[in-house]
Amino acid sequence: MALVLRRVAAALGYTPQQVRVLSQLGFGACYSSNACSVSSGDDGDGTRPQGFQSCPNGGGCFHKFASIDPTAFVEFGAVVHSKAVVGEHVCIGSGTVIGHGVSVGQWTKIGYNVSLSNCSVGDSCIIHNGACIGQDGFGFMVNEHGTMLKKPQMLNARIGNCVEIGANTCIDRGSWRDTVIGDHSKIDNLVQIGHNVVIGENCMLCGQVGIAGSVTIGDYVTMGGRVAVRDHVSIVSKVRLAATSCVTRDIKEAGDYGGFPAVPIHKWRRQVVIHSRTTKWNS
Repeated sequence: MALVLRRVAAALGYTPQQVRVLSQLGFGACYSSNACSVSSGDDGDGTRPQGFQSCPNGGGCFHKFASIDPTAFVEFGAVVHSKAVVGEHVCIGSGTVIGHGVSVGQWTKIGYNVSLSNCSVGDSCIIHNGACIGQDGFGFMVNEHGTMLKKPQMLNARIGNCVEIGANTCIDRGSWRDTVIGDHSKIDNLVQIGHNVVIGENCMLCGQVGIAGSVTIGDYVTMGGRVAVRDHVSIVSKVRLAATSCVTRDIKEAGDYGGFPAVPIHKWRRQVVIHSRTTKWNS
C-alpha cells in the first residue's frame, strides 16, 4: 500500500516531504480526505490537489477535465489525469495512473500499478499489472564536447483493439513515428518494445522478448522466449522465431528461423549438429 500511496501522491503533485507526512497519517485517510474530494482550489499549503474528485464507481480519483464514461470502474487508488478519455465498461485497477490526454477504449481491463502516458489504447484490451506504456524511448547522442545528450521523444504509442499486454512489459513512445501494436496481438510478461517499433496484427511475443528501436514487424509473427531483435530491422509476415534467437538483419521471407544470428530453421539445426559433433571430437 505504501508503494501505491507514493505513486498516487507523485502523480498528483505532492512533494516528497508531503508524501512522508501522508504515509504517517495512513493511506486510507489520506486518499479519502484529499485526493478524492472535489477541489475548487488549493488550500494554500499545497496539501490538496486542484481539480480532482472521487469517481462514484469504484472510489478512484479523476481530474474534472477528464472524460470518464459512467459505466467505467476506477478502483480506489487509481488516478485519471486531465483530458484523459475512458470509454464504456473500462476497469482500472488500484495504483494505476492514466496520464494527461491518454485515451482508453471500451471494455478494456487495466490491472494494478499500470502507467499509461502519451498513448492510446483500443477496445477490449487487457493490460496486466505493472505494465508501462508511453514512456520515453532510449535515445541519446554525443555532441562535439563528448557529452551525452537526450534525443527528443515527442510522439506516442498506439495500442490496437483486442491486444493483451503482460505484466511489467514496457512499450516506449515514438520519436520519429508512433510506436504501434496491431489488433489482436498478444504480448507476454517482461517484454521490452523500443521507440518507433511497428508490430502488425495477430502477433505473439513470448516472455522476455526484446525489440530495439525502429523495428518493423508484419502480421502473424511469433517470437519465442527471449528473442532479441536489433534496431531498424524489418521482419515480414508469418515468421516464427525459435526461443533465444537473435535477429540481426532483415527477414524477407516467411518461415521458421532460429539461432544467433537467426537463419532458416533447417540451417540452424545443421549448425547445432555440426557444433555438437565438433565439440565431441575435440573433447
